[in-house]
Amino acid sequence: MESYEQQIKSKVLKVNSLQTWDSYLNQTHPEGQVIVHFTASWCMPSVVMSPFFEELALTYPDAIFLVVDVDEVKEVAAKLEVKAMPTFVLIKDGNPADKIVGANPDEIRKRVDGFIRSCSSPF
Repeated sequence: MESYEQQIKSKVLKVNSLQTWDSYLNQTHPEGQVIVHFTASWCMPSVVMSPFFEELALTYPDAIFLVVDVDEVKEVAAKLEVKAMPTFVLIKDGNPADKIVGANPDEIRKRVDGFIRSCSSPF
């Protein structure tokens, strides 16, 4: 179990219901950038990616980072057609813009960086 201090420091928000998902996506956010980590407690690659995802969230403080356990919130996983873990979905203005399947930190970092830059670009 996480300590209270770790929970405070975390920039990753946990989605625990379809209502929470809708609430996070409907939040007023200037850039509309959401990065989602779909995970499962039984999937070791997903578990291993959690600290990396936390670090990524600290790198891009203007984006919203969400974690969804596919066994706890099946509706969200089904809605975004998540079939393997880990899966990372990049969402712009409520719509999926990119999907990365697998535990490849370098590729995830590269794609998230490109996504954030493209969303921030005035062109």
